[in-house]
Amino acid sequence: MQRRHQSQSHTMLWNKNKSTLPELLRLTDSGLREQLAAMPASRALIGLGAGGQPVTVDWDAGSPHVLVCSATGGGTSTTLRTLAVQLLHHGAHTVVLDSKRISQTWAVGIDKVTYCRDIEIIHEALVGLQAELQRRIAHSDQCGDCDDLPRLTVLLEVAHHTLRQLARYWDKTCEPGDPKVSPAVDALNELLFAGRAARIHVLFGGHLDTTPLGVFAREQFSTVVLGRVTPRSWSRLAPQINPAPKSSNRPGRVHVVQGATAHPTQVLLMTDTEAADWAAATAAEKV
Repeated sequence: MQRRHQSQSHTMLWNKNKSTLPELLRLTDSGLREQLAAMPASRALIGLGAGGQPVTVDWDAGSPHVLVCSATGGGTSTTLRTLAVQLLHHGAHTVVLDSKRISQTWAVGIDKVTYCRDIEIIHEALVGLQAELQRRIAHSDQCGDCDDLPRLTVLLEVAHHTLRQLARYWDKTCEPGDPKVSPAVDALNELLFAGRAARIHVLFGGHLDTTPLGVFAREQFSTVVLGRVTPRSWSRLAPQINPAPKSSNRPGRVHVVQGATAHPTQVLLMTDTEAADWAAATAAEKV
C-alpha cells in the first residue's frame, strides 16, 4: 500500500508495505548475480525495493554523487562498498579516503584502487584529485567530452570527521600568505560542483551539517541514502520528505531519497571477499 502526503510545494511518496522488501539481500541470492552483471556501466544497484524492484543510481543522467548517512551500524560503509564495487567492475579508478582506517579494507590491494588513511595523505590525495579534475575539464574542452576517460570514484568515509581533521591539519601546517580554507576542503567542493562533466563521482559517507563544506554542498547530491537517522537529519538532508518515514532497525534497511520520493530499500550486502572479487573482475569477463 502506498501513502501520499501533500505539502505546500512537494508531493512525498513512499511505500509503507515493508513486508514486500527482502529481509536480507546477498549476492548469493537467486538471480542477484545475474541482475548485477546486467547493470550498464552508467548505473549501479543500491538494493531492492518494494516488490523486488531495483533501486538504482544513474551516474550520467541522475546523480553523479551519492550521500550516505546512518547511525552506527546503519549500513553506511556497506552502501558505499556496494556502489564502489560496481564502478570498479566497469573499469573505474577509485580513491578511498578512510581516516577510520578499517572501513573499506576489502579494497586494499585491488587494482585501480588508491587507499589513503593518514590525514596528510588524504589532504594530498584531494589536492591531486582537484588537479585531475582540471586536467579532465581541459580534455573535455579540447575533445568535446570526457567519454574516453575512465570514471573516477572518490569514496569518503566518516566524511564529517575527516573534513574537520583536514581543516585542523591545514590550520597547523599553513604558512603566512596561504589561503585560509584548507585546499583539500576546497578541492572536494570543486569535485562536487564540477565532477559530473569530468566523470568523477563522490561517494560521501556521513553528515554534512558539521563539515566545513560550503552551503551549496547538499544540492550536489541528487541521491541521498538514509538509514537509522533522526528526524533532525531528515530535515537537513532530505527536507522535501515531510513527515520523515520511520527508520527500521533491520540490517541493510534504508530509504533512498531521489527527488520527492523516499524509496524503502534493502541494500545489497557483499562480503569482503565477494566485494574484492567483483571489483577485480571486469564487466567483459565472465563472473
